[in-house]
Amino acid sequence: MIPLTALLAFFGTSILLGLAPGPDNIFVLTQSALRGRGAGLLVTLGLCTGLVVHTLTVSFGVAAIFQASTLAFTALKLVGACYLLYLAWQAFHASASGVHLGQRSSLGPWQLYRRGIIMNITNPKVSIFFLAFLPQFADPARGSLTLQMMLLGGLFILATLLVFGAIALLAGLLGQRLSQSARAERIMNRVAGTVFAGLALKLATTQR
Repeated sequence: MIPLTALLAFFGTSILLGLAPGPDNIFVLTQSALRGRGAGLLVTLGLCTGLVVHTLTVSFGVAAIFQASTLAFTALKLVGACYLLYLAWQAFHASASGVHLGQRSSLGPWQLYRRGIIMNITNPKVSIFFLAFLPQFADPARGSLTLQMMLLGGLFILATLLVFGAIALLAGLLGQRLSQSARAERIMNRVAGTVFAGLALKLATTQR
């Protein structure tokens, strides 16, 4: 349904967004540094499970809106563009605060997995971001928008799994050292701001 070039562009952008500093990947980093690579991977699986919920919710909701109203499509893309610009502004103005590791505690595999799920599905910004991001790579002319959204959501989850999994493995070895790298955080903030601003421009100029 979606051209391979568009899927590759989407996947590459998803990888960059997964690398951008945020609450989820910082959480994976800290858990891996505190409890080892296995804990970080369990948290990653929990976060990705939460993304499945967001993907299904957004897939069905956005498809219905797109099919029902041109006005709704225009309003949604403008709201999405404004939100992406807000994210870009936050990224460019973020300070390199570093990651503050808490005290070690004993958590079982299910507790770590569940913590990842809860952290993701209770963050409403994830669904709002999906509403702004996924439609840019979908086209009603290619068939079912719902299926396209689910495919894109699945690719985003795969990218997240790969990036967060890599963070978990690396942080298990270098956690404390990586978490204190203010320069790396500043660089990733600039990358995130550039990506968000580009997506905002693309979304604002998208035609139905």
